[in-house]
Formats: sequence, structure tokens, C-alpha cells
Amino acid sequence: MLKVLFVAAEAAPFAKTGGLGDVIGSLPKELKKQGVDARVILPNYKDIPEKYKQQMVFKTKFSVQVGWRQKYCGILEFVYDGITFYFIDNEHYFKRHGFYGYDDDAERFGFFCRAVLESLNKIDFIPNVIHCHDWHAGMVSVLYDAHYRHLPEYEEIKTLFTIHNLRYQGIFPKEILHDILSLDWKYFQHDGVEFNNAVNFMKGGLAYSDMISTVSRTYAQEIQDPYFGEQLDGFLRKRKNDLVGIVNGIDYDIYDPAKDNKICTHYDVHSTAAKAQNKVALQKQLGLTVNADVPMIAIVSRLVGPKGMELLERIFVDMLKHMSNDNQNAQIVILGTGEARYENFFRYVAWQYPGRVSANILFDDTLARQIYASADMFLMPSLYEPCGIGQLIAMRYGCVPIVRQIGGLQDTVQAYNQETGIGNGFTFPHYNAHEMSDTIMRALLMYHNKEEWNKIVINAMNSDYSWEHSAKDYQEIYKKMIG
Repeated sequence: MLKVLFVAAEAAPFAKTGGLGDVIGSLPKELKKQGVDARVILPNYKDIPEKYKQQMVFKTKFSVQVGWRQKYCGILEFVYDGITFYFIDNEHYFKRHGFYGYDDDAERFGFFCRAVLESLNKIDFIPNVIHCHDWHAGMVSVLYDAHYRHLPEYEEIKTLFTIHNLRYQGIFPKEILHDILSLDWKYFQHDGVEFNNAVNFMKGGLAYSDMISTVSRTYAQEIQDPYFGEQLDGFLRKRKNDLVGIVNGIDYDIYDPAKDNKICTHYDVHSTAAKAQNKVALQKQLGLTVNADVPMIAIVSRLVGPKGMELLERIFVDMLKHMSNDNQNAQIVILGTGEARYENFFRYVAWQYPGRVSANILFDDTLARQIYASADMFLMPSLYEPCGIGQLIAMRYGCVPIVRQIGGLQDTVQAYNQETGIGNGFTFPHYNAHEMSDTIMRALLMYHNKEEWNKIVINAMNSDYSWEHSAKDYQEIYKKMIG
């Protein structure tokens, strides 16, 4: 049986700040369904819900070398939803609120990467492949090369490194090479971890892993271009033969409007009319004008510039004024947190347009599901988007995406063509506020042609972005690596 260990800083439902947590919480489950022994290892954060901590079982303890120091490491185990999760325990590093963003993150995640490798023969699980995710796990492949490759029980292990977002790389002063990672200076070079005279965890993963993947086919191409490459495009072009793009999926057991207990009324692709009952319930809940016939546009997102918030800021009020005529009237529901500038902007607009705009400046999974189940359209005008999870959930709930043709959005949303009846959403090519506005207006006009609109909704709901296909693609990579 193929054995794979996922190494990541997040995994739903234990620790999640974004799409990474969703992927690590759901991909191993599908792999196991397909016959792979997939397990997950992550830090034992303080903020993991207590109901899960109480079920963790102490497995073992040992010391981990951090530079010249020896640090305590405990391993806790918890089988959740059929998947074995291991938790790296060290109170000095992880008994604090939040998951990262601390001054000592280099030491915290340097320790984590070393502890992962040190734990393998102690938990009696030597994987065929260690699958590392984003910069927090980037040093696993480097440390494996430096300290573990020569060990007989470790020598057959292969490593895969997945980029979820190239922008966040984990860049730290070069002194950590010795003081924390116990690495020789030979690793501090252009083809190694060196980056602008600093140590780059992401680059370490890219340089020393056997293969590299990212979360959509288009993003795999985009990051080899200077505009999207975050100064690593040349390095990625050099490794292009080892780089593949596999689009993310979502857990269809969790996101299912036919049985989601967080929404008001259940429905499926054969009963889409029932979606209107969810809309009416949400309108009442959020203080919007109650009218099932008014189109509702959802924005469920981090409220930051790269998610397209600057486009919305530029044209939002004009768009609302333009929508005031009977044919294109619409309600807009916003859910998310982010930069104060955008949070305050949406609060202000909601105050200016009561009954038409609802700004919910928080993160609430229950409310997010209710919005997906209620809204007619989902707006995602990203500057760049490695994959995007929101548009996949939206389509599952029959909420038609309006997106920019970029990254994973381009791979998952196809513009609806009235002539052929093919397509599951609306798209625009350029990062331009007026193009976005024109596309929204086009979608609103189409909404009132119920026959055509229902075709788009059904196409969206029939789009298959479960993990089944992508998990098979990952299996092919694993098998290719181990030969």
C-alpha cells in the first residue's frame, strides 16, 4: 500500500486560516478512499478546539536538535474521520494564540520540520512520500537531504512540495542556517535556500524536493512568469519538468446543499427552486428587503487588495446606483475580514444602502454556507488566484460565479455561451473595474431570463470539483516519484 505523510501548518477542522486548511482536511480522506495510507502531521497549536485536544492520545516523546540546543518534542495522535493525524507538541513554540506571524517563526517552523523527520521511525510510519505544503514545511526536504537521507530506513523516501500561494515564502536572516537549522553553508547558494542574502523556506522546498506541484494548471504556468513569480520565476522555469498543476477540490460530504444542516432548506440540482427559501430566510436574518425575486450577489472573501477589493472600492457605489433600475436591481452580501480600509468601506456602503447591502465583517462558517445557499451569484475578481475554493463551493450550491480569468479561476469557471448552452459562470479577462462591472451587469440581465439562468445554475451544480479526479492525479505523481 502506498504510504503518504502530509506535512502542513493547517488542517481543518483543527487549524484553518484559508484554503490550505481545507485541502489538508479533505484530500487525505479521498486518497484513503482510493486505497492510499494517507496521514497528516501538524503543530499542536493552543487554538485547536478543546473537544479535539481531549481526544488526542500521547504517542511518544523525544528531543529535537535546534542548532546547538536540544528541544522537547511530544507526538499526540488522533484518528479523525478515518485519517490519522499526528500533532507535534512543544509548548514553548506552539502554546500561543494564532498559528503564525510571530518573530520567532523561523525557529518554530524550523523545529517543526526537523521534528517531522525525527518522528518517522518513532511513530512507526515510514512513508513512501512526504507531501509538504507551503513555506512552513519547506525545510523538510532540505533537512532530509542534510541529515536523514543516509539512514537506511529513510533512504527510499521521496518528497513532493506543493505551492498553495507563492507570495508567502518564509524569508529569514541567514544566521538561522546554523543557529536553527544546523545546515552547512553549501545549502546557502543560488540553487539552494539563498534568496537576496537571506534564507527562504519556500525556496528550500522548491530546490530539494523530488517534485513540485501547485494548485491549478494555469497557476503552474503563471508562476514561471516574472509578474506572478515573486522573484522565483527563474528558479521555477529551471524546474519546469518537475512542476505540475493539479486543481484543488472540495469535500462533497461537507459541502452538500442536499444535506447541509447549516442551511435553512435543503435542495439539489433537481430542486433548485427551493434555493429561494434560503434567500428569504437570509434576507430576514440580515435585515435586507425580503424579496425572493431580487438577485443576490455574494462576496465571501478575505477583504484584501489581491482579492479584487480595490476594484470593488473603485466602482461599488456607482454600480449600486446603476443597479437601482428595476431590471438590474440587486442585493449584495459581504462576509469576511481583512484590511481596515476595505472593512470600513463595506461598513459605510451597507450604512448608505440599508436593505440592499449587508456587510458582515467576521469569519463565520455557518453564515458562509447560508450565503452560498441563498445567493444567486458569487463575485471573485482576484488580481491573482492560485486556485480558489470559494467558486468551487459556490457552484456546488448553485451560486453562479462571476470571476476574473486568472489562475485556478480560469481552470474551473467557463463563461456561459447562450448558443451552445455550455458554461458554468461569467468571466472577464483584465484586472479592470469597468470590465468587472460590465460582467456583473451582463449576469444580472441574464438572471431575468429564467430559462437561460436555470441552465447556468444546473451547469454549475453539475460541475464536478470533488477530490476524486485530483486525488488520482496526485497518486500518479507519487507513483512516478517512487518508481
